[in-house]
Amino acid sequence: MSLTRRAFLQSAAMGIGALALPLVGEARAQTNLQVAYAGSMGALMHGAVAPVMAREFAIDIEGRAQGALGLAHMIVAGAIRPDVFISITRGPMDIVLGAHKAREALAIASTELVIAYSPRTRFTSAFREAGRAGHAAWWRILEEPGMRFARTDPLTDPQGLNIVFMMRLAERYYHKPGLARRILGPVINHRQIFPEPEVMARLQGGQFDASSAYKTQPAAMGLPYLSLPPAINLGDAAYEKAYDAVSLRLNGRVHRPSPLVFYAAVLTESEYPDAGERFIDWLRGPAGQAVLRRYHYDGPKGAAPLRP
Repeated sequence: MSLTRRAFLQSAAMGIGALALPLVGEARAQTNLQVAYAGSMGALMHGAVAPVMAREFAIDIEGRAQGALGLAHMIVAGAIRPDVFISITRGPMDIVLGAHKAREALAIASTELVIAYSPRTRFTSAFREAGRAGHAAWWRILEEPGMRFARTDPLTDPQGLNIVFMMRLAERYYHKPGLARRILGPVINHRQIFPEPEVMARLQGGQFDASSAYKTQPAAMGLPYLSLPPAINLGDAAYEKAYDAVSLRLNGRVHRPSPLVFYAAVLTESEYPDAGERFIDWLRGPAGQAVLRRYHYDGPKGAAPLRP
């Protein structure tokens, strides 16, 4: 039985995102691998990865899609006990590694931050022409009165942190002090903050004009988006030192940006560590990388393993 996209988004938004997919025309897979992964990966995991795992490896993926920071804290607290954790950026994974819940995390993919916009917004024409001679820059459009901009919670989701980092980098890059505040308001702005799986669906429906996004998200849903310069899009490790020029203090902790690399780790309490290793090896191998590219992910670009 397959899940509809709406059902998947609803379950992911509730933090459960169940993805138990039976084999088609065969006996059901015997190994149920619990995978907790960054919420932005929902379309990839449900649409491509889980079916391949069931068909070729007799591994049933049971997924939990949620903000990676929130997942990391739940893993450390023992509230959830997945076999595999997949994070975007090293921050959430460092939390898990630092608590000795995993021994090593390997890079499987990367992406970049973009500005997605609705094809139904009154700003569509402006976004399409953004940056061209005689037309407004993308950031000027986001400053327009009445702009409905959406983002995720920086307290639980790396993307919520990354849009703040990107806007602060943009202030420096374009020499526009105060740009982040004018577009985002306060860091915790409940008028803009929504659960990650909900943002793209509501953007597609025209409830928002624009949102933060990883390139993989609007590309997978056929939504338009604006690419940003590598110096601010957090997608190029060559700019890692430049990215480190900005920071954000939340709940007494200072956060700094890092390149948008996806890391995967088998957790030390995994019930099926061998299956977890096979899963990660496949993601990193030629077949897995081909699937990732089809879903608009970039390669890991040589990112080094993470260890405690």
